[in-house]
Amino acid sequence: MSPADDHQTQLRRLRKRLRRTTRELEELRAFTLQVFPDVDVPDRLLGLVDAVRSEELTFLTRDQVVSLVQCVLECERAGREGLVIEAGTARGGAAIAMAAAKATSRPMRVYDVFGLIPSPTEADGDEAARRYADITEGRGKGRPGETYYGYRDDLYGEVAESFGRHGVATADNRVELVQGLFQDTLVVDEPVALAHVDGDWYESTLVCLERIAPHLVPGGRIVIDDYHTWAGCRRAVDEYFDGRSGYRVEKRAKVHVVRTGQQ
Repeated sequence: MSPADDHQTQLRRLRKRLRRTTRELEELRAFTLQVFPDVDVPDRLLGLVDAVRSEELTFLTRDQVVSLVQCVLECERAGREGLVIEAGTARGGAAIAMAAAKATSRPMRVYDVFGLIPSPTEADGDEAARRYADITEGRGKGRPGETYYGYRDDLYGEVAESFGRHGVATADNRVELVQGLFQDTLVVDEPVALAHVDGDWYESTLVCLERIAPHLVPGGRIVIDDYHTWAGCRRAVDEYFDGRSGYRVEKRAKVHVVRTGQQ
């Protein structure tokens, strides 16, 4: 075989390998981002997702917000009872999209301090401590020309106004904004269909799991925002569900915990 023929053979093999790898990546992406790929999202909701993102009301990507919307729509399609919860909302963008996707009659609670987030603990590690120092020392970044959301005087009012401005007024859609630390405010005494937990740190995440997970209805799920980002969140999830029956932990782009049965 001549050198030219040998190069052609190697090139064909590389191209074949590249096609296989590309296909595998596409399949992986579909698994990680599209939890319910068969759930069609109406144009009005896609437009709303784009609107809240254009205002930077959420730190999530478009695909991630659409995935949350699909989770809500799947709850409605399945006829699953229970609350929709968001624990940790920042400027409210993801919560607005989720609220718009649910039935008006389904209650939703949005929990947040609506201000500077609480500090991490030793369970969260050095990286979280450095991030919190940046925030407390005034280095949190907002949109160009805007104040970082955690430094604002009336974030609660801003979030409530954003709900109304985007056509999902809280009073008309059974949405309750609950201000305070999770350990002081997050009290769940009814079924939960879906929860989006964005608490960053170990203690915040653990409180959410302890108080929400026991109330998940079969097929209900908790979407964990920070599992792949912050070590404390990951530790809380791993500790809580280690050896605990009745749940399935799906390690996607955002970790999903699904209630598979009663405890």
